[in-house]
Order: sequence, then C-alpha cells, then structure tokens
Amino acid sequence: MSVHELRRKGGDSSEKITINLGVVDLGQIDLLVQEGFYSNRTDLIRTAIRNQLATHAEVVKETVSRKAFVLGLEHYSRADLEALQSAGETLQIQVLGMASIADDVTPELALATIESVVVLGALHASKAVKAALADRIH
Repeated sequence: MSVHELRRKGGDSSEKITINLGVVDLGQIDLLVQEGFYSNRTDLIRTAIRNQLATHAEVVKETVSRKAFVLGLEHYSRADLEALQSAGETLQIQVLGMASIADDVTPELALATIESVVVLGALHASKAVKAALADRIH
C-alpha cells in the first residue's frame, strides 16, 4: 500500500486548542508581552511549548520508534483503502502528527480496512467515518 504525504494549505497547518490559566499566570504573561519579550500571549505560549518539546525530544523520538508511529502527516486515500480491501488486508493507523482519511472514503470501506486508529495530534475524516470507527479510535 502506498501512503502519501499530505501537504496542507498555507494557514491550515495548525490546530486550535483552548487552555485555562490562573489569573496570576495570565497576568505574568501579559506583563512579559507588555515589556516586549513576546509579541502577544500566543507567541509566549508557543515558545514555551516548543522549549518543552525540545527538552523532551529524545523521549519523543524513542517512543515514536518503540511504538512504531509514523511521524508527520499521513493521508489515506480511497484508492489506498480499496487496494487493501482487494488484498484482504487491514490497516493499523499509528500517527504522531496528523492522519487524514479522504472525504470520499465510505464508512463501510473504513470499517472493512481500518483495524485501529491511534493518532497523537489530529485525525481528519468525515463525521460518518469517525462515527463508524469510534470503537477503533484510541
């Protein structure tokens, strides 16, 4: 089976998350922004996250290797899954990053070919496919 790298459109390369911070932490962030250390709150938070990821980069690398994760962006097309189905094979999706299942993949095709889904990051698929695979998404 051939898995193709998904190239996302500019401006569509991030996921929005929501965090809750205490008022003192938020005040300190605002102070650092006001003093010019960061351009805005998001800049400080992104920098802090990148610093923590860099600190733990070796652990991430070892875990990705040990658990056989694909690192990055993976796209599964209808043709990929139909080829699996024809061969009588199934797929275990394990991605650290983003896994994308094409919009033209039917829930029936997904159920017939996708054994399990573990995505640390984002899974992009139609609502119908996600619903069909709900008990296989971990």
